[in-house]
Amino acid sequence: MKPILGPLRLTPRKATNQRTLFPAYSPRSASFAPSAYCAPRHFSTARQLRDLASHHSRHQAQDEVPRLAKKPLHLLSLADLIKHGRPPLSAEALLASARFTLSLLPIRLAHRIQALRNLPYIVVSNPNIRKIYNNYQHSLSTLLPWQGRTISNLDDEIRFTEVLAELVQTHTDTIPILARGFLECRKYISATEVTRFLDEHLRARIGTRLVAEQHIALHFSSTPHFDPGASPTPCPEHPNYIGVINTALRPATTIDTCGGFVADICELQYGVRPQWVINGSPDTTFAFVPMHLEYIVTELLKNAFRATVENGMSREPIAITIAPQPPDTIPHNGGASTESRLDPPNEERGVFGKDSIAPLDDNAPGVTIRIRDRGGGINPDVLPHIWGYSFTTFAEDDVPGGTGSNSGWSGGDDALGVISAASSGSSSIAGLGYGLPLSRAYAEYFGGGIAVQSLYGWGTDVYLRLKGIGKIE
Repeated sequence: MKPILGPLRLTPRKATNQRTLFPAYSPRSASFAPSAYCAPRHFSTARQLRDLASHHSRHQAQDEVPRLAKKPLHLLSLADLIKHGRPPLSAEALLASARFTLSLLPIRLAHRIQALRNLPYIVVSNPNIRKIYNNYQHSLSTLLPWQGRTISNLDDEIRFTEVLAELVQTHTDTIPILARGFLECRKYISATEVTRFLDEHLRARIGTRLVAEQHIALHFSSTPHFDPGASPTPCPEHPNYIGVINTALRPATTIDTCGGFVADICELQYGVRPQWVINGSPDTTFAFVPMHLEYIVTELLKNAFRATVENGMSREPIAITIAPQPPDTIPHNGGASTESRLDPPNEERGVFGKDSIAPLDDNAPGVTIRIRDRGGGINPDVLPHIWGYSFTTFAEDDVPGGTGSNSGWSGGDDALGVISAASSGSSSIAGLGYGLPLSRAYAEYFGGGIAVQSLYGWGTDVYLRLKGIGKIE
């Protein structure tokens, strides 16, 4: 007689199981990955031990999220990032930087995990949003073992820096992955909710990434680890730099570099290469994060160049004015500090040395950059929507997969479709949907901002205001 039941087989549970799909609603689950619960028998004992350890660390991370998320976020300033002195740092200063970084990151990650849990269930069930959630859970689980202990020697600092490098790498593609997820969930969440979530999430990401990259850069430019070229994140070997911050950043140089890049794209797309002129005070310098300024200027020039060409005014150069802020215009209570005192380099290493540091007495505490184009201005019906993460003026036919607006997304399918494909490396002159609001997030993070003045039928003025650190002694 044949047996009623066939042979028993162990197979992983399907991802549709609610207990493995969304751990925010199940305190016993540790990850979205169903393989954490039911592994095939042929897995080795070593693999099972690793899985068990990973399961335990993620479970611990999940248990800690509510407690850490209740703690207030430290309001990060540029002065916080340079306070440990100029590289090469001494061992004591480097350890202080590591401890400061550790005091910030777990709380910041927990806040983002909690915000993801607060999204609608069906949205967090999306594979792309789920991936971001798992990434944050993983990153927090790698930092929690450092909680309650002191980074007291260089061996600890080396291991901690390795954890930071992994964290930065893990979250490299957060923006396009989130965009892809929200694009796929556009039927279940409004554009207003997406904008509110992304505005908070991406601003928090700016600070988290900057804190991690700053310590990594200080690590590789300090004693005894001095090797800037080996850094997995930007670590400029220049005496003006403290980690990733350029203490004598010249905006005119950045504008010319970004202008050349955008002009190349424009020429490839339209066959026309717009020109630009810089006036005002082009020799102005201030202390700021070059990567942030590069991103902002690139996005603003994309809009100006494209509007100028499409309006048939490519012979009219884009006028860019740089105006330094006088020191007495910067508030002392809650604003950017107009003066910072730094310890000198611990020793002479490479280009870093006491005699190679340029005088910074003329540093402006901040700058305002005006970008003026003759692109015809912005339609008054469009103007209220330009700060939404789901908005773009790019034509539907020009964006692969564009399907028109839905649920008040105002063309958000197009915008999110383009930005979600950004990781492919393709460059376009089109508005990406995230460009302007993300630029504003970068500008506002340290107390600056972006304002748009449109003269419909003529052109647009964009005012970029940035706060630096001011005088550095």
